[in-house]
Amino acid sequence: MRLLLIEDDHVLGPALQDFLQAQGYETQLIARGDQLLSQLERYPADLLLLDLNLPGKSGLEALRELRAAGHDVPVLILTARDALEDRVAGLDAGADDYVTKPFELAELAARVRVLARRYPGHNQQVLEVGELCLDIINKELLYAGQRLAVSVREFALLQLLMQRAGKVVTKQQIIEFLSDGQADFSDNAVEVYVYRLRKRLEHTGLVIQTVRGFGYALEANNHEKIH
Repeated sequence: MRLLLIEDDHVLGPALQDFLQAQGYETQLIARGDQLLSQLERYPADLLLLDLNLPGKSGLEALRELRAAGHDVPVLILTARDALEDRVAGLDAGADDYVTKPFELAELAARVRVLARRYPGHNQQVLEVGELCLDIINKELLYAGQRLAVSVREFALLQLLMQRAGKVVTKQQIIEFLSDGQADFSDNAVEVYVYRLRKRLEHTGLVIQTVRGFGYALEANNHEKIH
């Protein structure tokens, strides 16, 4: 499960990131509200943990912008604002839960687990599109019950495409997801892996469509419209 933590406190932010990673969650940390949408595009997350007092743009503003842009990722607000009107404002803006500081780490972990159960589509460990099944934990790809051999990066690319099946994934998102920090990972490398993966999927009824000027989308052969 991938978490995006938006917290500007230079002590609390890294401490929470370390705690969440120790709980088994892949966790990215940013410190500004005006970075939220752009970071989410680069790093599709299953759950956001959002402070309200942020530089650049307040947490409430960022949350309203997130929902207006059509993102349905669950959001857990973490804030020192404990007045009733603040909690109501946060929930009305589109938050799914609200935790006031200071809080116990055990409570935070429990709230994250609750949201994970409530929104299982955002933290699936087994992805299925048609008869294609990708097991993220066991690193296994099956089609109609038969195992398909893919490379590590082909598996990662397919994971990203299946998580957003029917929607466009940009080249930049793919680069961020596959690069592992390698500065020389390029658009050409993305095209190579897309080509290889297309060959793997030739007889599965699924295709990777090129959306010119934007990126790629995983579709069924008879699917006509990208959402």
